[in-house]
Amino acid sequence: MPSSYSLGILGCGRMAEAMLSRLLANGYGANQVIVSARSPERQAYLHSTYGVTVASNSDVAAAHTVILAVKPQVFSEIESELADSSVVQHPGTVLSIMAGIPSARLRRLFPQRLTFRAMPNTPAQVGAGVIALATDSAATEAEVVAVKELLSVLGEVVVLRENQMDAVTALSGSGPAFIALIVEALCDAGVAVGLSRSLTQTLVYGTIAGTVKLLDEREIHPAQLKDAVTSPAGTTIAGIEVLETAGVRGTLIQTVKAAYQRAQALN
Repeated sequence: MPSSYSLGILGCGRMAEAMLSRLLANGYGANQVIVSARSPERQAYLHSTYGVTVASNSDVAAAHTVILAVKPQVFSEIESELADSSVVQHPGTVLSIMAGIPSARLRRLFPQRLTFRAMPNTPAQVGAGVIALATDSAATEAEVVAVKELLSVLGEVVVLRENQMDAVTALSGSGPAFIALIVEALCDAGVAVGLSRSLTQTLVYGTIAGTVKLLDEREIHPAQLKDAVTSPAGTTIAGIEVLETAGVRGTLIQTVKAAYQRAQALN
């Protein structure tokens, strides 16, 4: 029999939990959601914290919309577990947030369902993520909108082709780690020139957030903003000279390319 749950989260890890908490905060009822988790401790935590039903992977897979949130290396176990179950023949939607697992493989497991792939990044945990979405070509506009609305609690949803997912993984998926490294270096620099750690963090966080907001809202090219800040023989050009001599621009490009190549290899 079809499940009475409208949403199932199979493998409710950190990113899936962020989605769960934001959905519940934005009108979703706990009685509409069923989740699974590997450890008894995690299962107890999810039930006590969010009031949702915690059940087996098979029960979760029977929900109308199933979010696949297990680690990619665990997915083979899920395939084996569900392959002979009748739940994989249920109609509905599958939304995978696993990296490296193509839609074609998901469709083999869930042949009666629409299949979507999404790649959220870490800021999605506070609703400030960028979520790349590859849609099912058989889906109607209304069905695509429904999935976008589900993901929108995590941040901005961008629709693209599935063959662009590895590039997204390298840029916005791995990007928060690259940015965090730069932020950490700038904070250390502030301390090195005599500022307190707390003041430095306030200045760096605010500068980065404000710069991004200015570029976005005014639709300014980054080079325009750089030139506007850079006065003749001033402090900014002195710093930029060091960055260019060190090859920071080229290093960042090579960083993303290396992450992209690794994402392709993992497939």
